Amino acid sequence: MKSRQEVMERVGEANAQFYSAIENGDIDLMRTVWAEEHEAPDLVCVNPGWPLLRGRTEIMRAWSLIMANVTYIQYVLTETHIGVGGDIAMVTCEENVLTAEDGSPGFVAGGQVVTTNLFVDTEQGWRLWSHHASPVLMEDDDEAEAED
Repeated sequence: MKSRQEVMERVGEANAQFYSAIENGDIDLMRTVWAEEHEAPDLVCVNPGWPLLRGRTEIMRAWSLIMANVTYIQYVLTETHIGVGGDIAMVTCEENVLTAEDGSPGFVAGGQVVTTNLFVDTEQGWRLWSHHASPVLMEDDDEAEAED
């Protein structure tokens, strides 16, 4: 039996693979990161600005589109917390995102997203069951401070 620390490390590695797949546009790694339907029924993915995605086929199609249309993306994860209960793990974090989407040299946009990633322990290791990411909107007070 693995120790709690070992389990948390494995979950952290699975979470890191998810972000590596996005940053490197690696759809094969993304397919490995997500659970199969028989391992975790009702796979769900919510990305900011996208409709709710259900099922492995729909989720992989969406990631393929994202990867094909984003020339550069980098994640700096902060406030990462891992919780484990039996065969289920939850990772919550803040995604600090840098991206260049329009192809213009030097154009970089940034934003912050809060995320919950649920993982399930399978025969192949910890696999993603649900990804839910919501943008953090700046309040008027924050915008005024940013301008000063």
